[in-house]
Amino acid sequence: MASASLQFFAFILALFGVFGDITATLLPNWKVNADVGSNIITAITQMQGLWMDCTWYSTGMFSCTLKYSVLSLPVYIQVARTTMVLSCILSAFGICITTVGMKCTKLGGDTDSKSHACFAGGVCFILAGIFGLVPTSWYTREIISNFLDQTIPESSKHEPGGAVYTGFISAAFLLIAGVIFCTSCLKKQQGAWIYSAKQHHFPSTEQDSNTGYNLKDYV
Repeated sequence: MASASLQFFAFILALFGVFGDITATLLPNWKVNADVGSNIITAITQMQGLWMDCTWYSTGMFSCTLKYSVLSLPVYIQVARTTMVLSCILSAFGICITTVGMKCTKLGGDTDSKSHACFAGGVCFILAGIFGLVPTSWYTREIISNFLDQTIPESSKHEPGGAVYTGFISAAFLLIAGVIFCTSCLKKQQGAWIYSAKQHHFPSTEQDSNTGYNLKDYV
């Protein structure tokens, strides 16, 4: 019962991780720059994301520009796009697989099949968490290095936006969920191996004892 409750808790964490991962991938505020000017129509907030750049104006207007060209983007944005999409795909696969493998569901067949499915889902969550940490860490490093660079003007410096923090938290949720699923399945497999080893051990002992009795009878 405790293992089933722990798996359900890990599944809830994974759901939050998947939704956060998708949200962070689509949000345009990976880095934010607030620039307040003297003119009324001066842009007050500029946001840059993986797929688009958006600008808030003091008049309440909001405009976004999609990033159509992939080759013109910096390397860290290209890597962030690829790894975040892979993280979303792997986490979605993990949700589907662990739904079959959890103890509280009636899918997946026998206990061994459910255990293997649960372990595979945990591995998907761990890989998704790693793929989610790579772009957020690299993106944050680029923002901080540009912010500390004295040669870059203040108007071109940015700070980490909400999407970066969402990506970090989602990756942590996915990693925790994956570790819980993998460890719960490993305990089951170790218990099954120990039980099967004992089953093989007892007949051999009985056979040795029977052999000893036969030798005594012959003597």
